[in-house]
Amino acid sequence: MKRFWIIVLLLLALTLAACGGRQASVSETPAAGTAAETPAEENPNLGYHEYLPERTPEREAEESLTEQELAAREAQRRANAEERARAFLNGMTLEEKVGQLFFACSRGGDMAEDVARCHLGGVLLFTADYKDVSENWLAKDEFSAKLQNWQAAAQSDTGLPLLIGSDEEGGTVTRASRNPNLFPAVSKSPQQLYAAGGIGAILNDTMQKSYILHELGINLNFAPVCDVSTNPADFIYDRSFGQDARTTAAYVERVVMAMGDAGMGSVLKHFPGYGNNVDTHTGIAVDERPYETFVNSDFLPFRAGIGAGSKITPFVLVSHNIVNCMDPELPASLSPAVHSILRKELGFEGVILTDDLAMDALKAYVEDGSAAVLALKAGNDMLVTSDYEAQIRQVLAAVEDGTLSREVIDLACLHVLRAKAERFAMPYELEGVTP
Repeated sequence: MKRFWIIVLLLLALTLAACGGRQASVSETPAAGTAAETPAEENPNLGYHEYLPERTPEREAEESLTEQELAAREAQRRANAEERARAFLNGMTLEEKVGQLFFACSRGGDMAEDVARCHLGGVLLFTADYKDVSENWLAKDEFSAKLQNWQAAAQSDTGLPLLIGSDEEGGTVTRASRNPNLFPAVSKSPQQLYAAGGIGAILNDTMQKSYILHELGINLNFAPVCDVSTNPADFIYDRSFGQDARTTAAYVERVVMAMGDAGMGSVLKHFPGYGNNVDTHTGIAVDERPYETFVNSDFLPFRAGIGAGSKITPFVLVSHNIVNCMDPELPASLSPAVHSILRKELGFEGVILTDDLAMDALKAYVEDGSAAVLALKAGNDMLVTSDYEAQIRQVLAAVEDGTLSREVIDLACLHVLRAKAERFAMPYELEGVTP
């Protein structure tokens, strides 16, 4: 793939630059906080070559294609995925369709039974999933075997692959890399990496992290953070890239491309942009900024990430912030207006995820507990929640009594199936459907 080797050449150039001067900034115009000069021998992330894919005839053939040939092949791949997804959807029960819309927050134990019984579309891992019952870190083979067991449960149930996600942003939000049996060190934040070695250090870390996660059985990293924040006082600052919108957009674009080249799915978060809002884990955040700020700033990294997803279409996660200029009544995650902007103005055709539905910011809006029903009505495709069993029952009941249409369920499920068909092997024995 030509884009892949463009990244490699960029990294080589950055390595040489580190020996003789300042490294290149992400943008053409250096922003505040540009990476400091770092000697090559002191940069721990220059082992990029260790994580490159093996040279195979298939990869060499792909790299020889022109841009037009690559575009045509990509269009054909997506058309095939669409055909397989629609054919599979037609053979599913309502219960199976609804189950695919849930990205269950793991409860720390063996999720295999719940995966099959609830027909879950995905499972999101937390720190407890990387430990055993005695709170000891799992060995690599133990952890991988657990995830393989979950995948086997999904295959025996619906025949569909299971999305397995983990928050591995680096810095303050890490899961897998905290287990010393799985990673050589805890992942550093993008800001730390950028300060130490520029964009080259970030891409090195992205490739290493993605290959390790992929080898473990994780196929979706809930990263990168696309929020624009340059003020250390902002709640989201430490998790953000810490640069202006243009520089953040360039960072997101390259990271999504690198993740895709490593076979790792990405999640762009937290749409429509967190800004300087407070933490929605603990209460409601109201964003008073004008719409022009989002168009000229916050949307830029999301546009860049969406555009960079030709290898693997990214997911987009929507926050629980109330954004007055878009919808003064509902949190973004429950707002049809916000989802319409993402679909129509940003042109996103992939899977839209909610942030965790159990967060305190939603409590005032879902007193009857029907967060999932409201989220699906708003336009979400997958619902992140630990209360998936009760929420699945409520969604099924809402379909049966007409509160929620079957068309909404089918469209959301189609988006999920299409994403899986683009990335994973799916049953091809359906009549008229070929890989």
